[in-house]
Amino acid sequence: MSDAETIEILNVIQPGRTYRANRAKYDAMKTAVLKVLPKSAPGLTVEELGKGVLPHLPEKLFPGGATSGWWIKAVQLDLEARSVIARVKTKPLRLHKV
Repeated sequence: MSDAETIEILNVIQPGRTYRANRAKYDAMKTAVLKVLPKSAPGLTVEELGKGVLPHLPEKLFPGGATSGWWIKAVQLDLEARSVIARVKTKPLRLHKV
C-alpha cells in the first residue's frame, strides 16, 4: 500500500504512538462516526454507535459490515486522541462529539 493509500492514526491509550491504516476505510468510518455521534453528553454507547454507522458505510469497503467493529474502535481512539470526540466514563462507555 502506498503512502497515498494510508493514513497515520493515533491511539488515545498509547500517546505518542502512531499506526498506519487504509485511508479509504478510515475516511469512510470517520465520516459515518461523526454523522451518527451527538454533539453533547451523554452520547452513544459503542454498541449504539456500531449499529448507527452501518447504514452510512460504503458496501464496497465494508461488505455486509465486515471489519466495521475494528474500524469503529480505531477511528474512536484516533478521534479521542485528536480531541474531536470525548468519552463519558460511564458503564457502558459513552461517546459524543466535542
